[in-house]
Amino acid sequence: MSWLSHFAERAKRETIGHPIHLPPTLVHQHPCLNEAHWRVGGLPLRIGGWCLGQRSVAGITLGDTVFLAENATLDPRLLVHEVAHVRQFGQDKSFPIRYLWESLTKGYRNNRYELEADAFVQEVVWSKTPPRQS
Repeated sequence: MSWLSHFAERAKRETIGHPIHLPPTLVHQHPCLNEAHWRVGGLPLRIGGWCLGQRSVAGITLGDTVFLAENATLDPRLLVHEVAHVRQFGQDKSFPIRYLWESLTKGYRNNRYELEADAFVQEVVWSKTPPRQS
């Protein structure tokens, strides 16, 4: 591999990360995970972090692609949360603008899209958790 193709490959990976496949057992347990394309690394994670005053974020969604941080664990709560954002992107073309407006006016934690994604996690992940024996 020439230095130029090595440089180009590294620049690509730094910009858009690299694709991954989630473990089949995890996808079997949460079929909604098939609704997204999954990548690790990339500039979107840093931009999301900068917006929150952090170096990076664990995950960020753009369209139907979810970018995960290199050090992010494949926690169903994180993954399903990001699938909720994939769905939000699909439901409303103006979603990115509305999401930014919600974050600016109400803050990240009170952003209705974040609250909806958290509720989706409750519905999908916790509904499959067996009840605790008393």
